Amino acid sequence: MKPLEGLRVADFSHILAGPLATHFLTLQGADVVKIEAKGRGDNLRYYGPDRRYDGMAPAFINVNAGKRSIALDLKSKGGREVARRLIAQADVVVENFRPGVMNRLGFDYDACCELRPGIIFCSVSGYGQTGPYRDYPAVDNIVQGTSGMMSVSGSPGDGPIRVGYPAVDTYTGTLAAMAIISALLRRERSGKGQYIDIAMMDASIVLQSALAVPYMVMGHLLPRSGNTGYSNLPTAGVFDTKGGGKLSIGAIQQNQFEALAKGLGHVELLSDPLTATQEARANPDNRDRIRARLQQIFLERTNEEWERMLFEAGAPAGVVRGLDEAVDHPSLDSRGLKLPIRIDGLPDRQDVHVLNAGFVVDVDQPGTDRPPPRVGEHGDAVLGELGYDDAAIAALREEGAVG
Repeated sequence: MKPLEGLRVADFSHILAGPLATHFLTLQGADVVKIEAKGRGDNLRYYGPDRRYDGMAPAFINVNAGKRSIALDLKSKGGREVARRLIAQADVVVENFRPGVMNRLGFDYDACCELRPGIIFCSVSGYGQTGPYRDYPAVDNIVQGTSGMMSVSGSPGDGPIRVGYPAVDTYTGTLAAMAIISALLRRERSGKGQYIDIAMMDASIVLQSALAVPYMVMGHLLPRSGNTGYSNLPTAGVFDTKGGGKLSIGAIQQNQFEALAKGLGHVELLSDPLTATQEARANPDNRDRIRARLQQIFLERTNEEWERMLFEAGAPAGVVRGLDEAVDHPSLDSRGLKLPIRIDGLPDRQDVHVLNAGFVVDVDQPGTDRPPPRVGEHGDAVLGELGYDDAAIAALREEGAVG
């Protein structure tokens, strides 16, 4: 039995951060009912340049596998009544509208508590439900800029650099899922629900804690270090190898450097005054000479040869791969990270994979084998569970409350 089996989530969220949070809950066994707008549904269904995937875009598949969908007009009397009944049977409500929208719809935290005492209510927004930026619109790339994230990658002198994937949305959704599970545990112990306020801005700063906290402690920022890593040591970075490949090494501590020297077959590095001690390797005056010397050595073999040799020596090193190479690497096959799912109607192929939660447990492994829903696909089933008979469902459709 998965840890969240038997729990229902009323998911009013859309696009990415909110749906990613409920995706993690789905993988842990929760019944997530996705409330979508009639017609097009979640705009994430249409994200990307390939119009053949409209309605079931890869970005949508990524965070909605295993959920159920009901399409409602929340401005209609019947649609709001369906939402009220759904909330009354839910353990968790998740929403990522602009602050104040749920209140205008009549589904703010206080209203939900009246419908379902002890409910967990999670709001996800750009800058939180309080503060001067409360009403500012925000998407991932905007918050990457306003949070300082664009300023920390690259080398000194570079302009702002966007992280090449929606890092803000991804970590915000991860934090939201953790907060919801923590609130569920708290309710199990106290019997009380909780309101959770998740801000993309906050999550972005926490994601950068390795740089933000040193600034708060020392009063100045660590320098941008490109591919070297923020230790800024010449023995921690990316090197070219034979055949055009690249290798990343991370020999920071003395024992790691000793393993590196032995794995490279150049034990003389351990007695050379230029490289023998941590102090010498950290000296800025020595950095370029050390790196040039290592670079010459790395060009003697391919990155895969060096990876194997350095691994056997106990030195931290790894081949720099493309994302496609990493996803297809055989090391993942035993980890349960890729979940096979069939999605009928997709162009090119219907048997695809989505990613699992990213951790392995000894029993009740997370995951799902159900595809993401079509817009409103489970409407009749959900309405039946909420107590509507066939005549009442037909009336809702006639009213236009349900898609």
